[in-house]
Amino acid sequence: MLKGFRDFILRGNVIELAVAVVIGTAFTAIVTAFSEHIINPLIASIGGGPDVSGLGFSIIPGNEATFLDFGAVITAAINFLIIAAVVYFILIAPMNKLNELQARRKGVAEEEGQEASIEANLLSEIRDLLKEQRGTGVN
Repeated sequence: MLKGFRDFILRGNVIELAVAVVIGTAFTAIVTAFSEHIINPLIASIGGGPDVSGLGFSIIPGNEATFLDFGAVITAAINFLIIAAVVYFILIAPMNKLNELQARRKGVAEEEGQEASIEANLLSEIRDLLKEQRGTGVN
């Protein structure tokens, strides 16, 4: 039971996944800080007025718990787009390209393997025909 668990943990893709999660978490912290300290103030400034607490409004004036903060939703959407773009361009696109190159190489190797087997078959037939012509027979 422990051997199976060890084999699972030491598998390459599990370790790569763990590294990706750690890097993703660190990158998310960077994007969140960027959004909170740069994007949020820009969005809050759109609200206008001297007492701006964000892009939104209070359902019950004076009650902070009823404030609908549209700026936070916009910021979350921007966070998502930034993280999705980085994941796509840093991880997905290169992996797709690598898989495509490997598929091409595999296809070329298979074609070469098929040609070799066709050549081997032809050479075997020629050998057999030569043996028959000499009268030794085929073994």
